[in-house]
This record gives sequence, structure tokens and C-alpha cells, in this order.
Amino acid sequence: MIVRNLEDAKSSERRVDSSGWNSVRLLLKNDEMGFSFHITTIYQGATLEMHYKNHLESVYCISGEGEIEELATGAVYPIKVGTMYALDKHDKHIVRAKTEIVMACVFNPPLSGKEVHDATGAYPLEAEEISD
Repeated sequence: MIVRNLEDAKSSERRVDSSGWNSVRLLLKNDEMGFSFHITTIYQGATLEMHYKNHLESVYCISGEGEIEELATGAVYPIKVGTMYALDKHDKHIVRAKTEIVMACVFNPPLSGKEVHDATGAYPLEAEEISD
């Protein structure tokens, strides 16, 4: 059994900070669950263009408001408490945070731990691992 506390993880190497966001990685590749699980905060006013070419992602909004734009179609969807979206086709997208947004995120394949977005908005398949 794996048990971790979000508040403890926030002050550990499981927290990864980048421009416009931070992510607390509660489950990672080395946990051998087949997916990774993160609590990600996108800061108010941030506009993040992303394209997870190597991963599928599912996101659930815990708090805050914003929107997601699917760049292939131009469709824009509101993000608010209770909204789930899944990037099931490696969708290139933009997330805009009207307020601070806190989201639960699942990645497949799982992240190793230290990933941040590259110049194309993607995470690499392999990155430095966080160990327990």
C-alpha cells in the first residue's frame, strides 16, 4: 500500500515548480501503478500552451476557474469545479487561468518525477526520477 500526504509532499522534492504552475507528484513511475497522479496548481493569469505528444492526460478541476482551448479545432471549454477533461488524442491545447486553478491530473505513461514542459509544450518520455 502507498500512502502519501499532499501537505507533506508540497515541501519535498515531489513538488516541481515551473513558469505559471506547480505540480505535486503523489504517484510516479517508480510506484509501479501504470500511471502517475499529481495535484497541479496553475497560477491566476497564466496562459500555458501544451502538447503532450508522449502522454495521455486526464484532469479534474478541484478549485478555480479558467478555460481550455483545443488548438486543432479552436473549440474553447470552460474549466470550473467539477470539470473533467481528457487529452485522449495527444491534443495540443492552451489552458488559461482566470483564477488560481487546482487540478488532479493523471498521466499515462507515468511521469518519473522531475519533468517540466519542453519548448513544444511536451514532457519527455524519460526524466530524472524522484526516489522515496
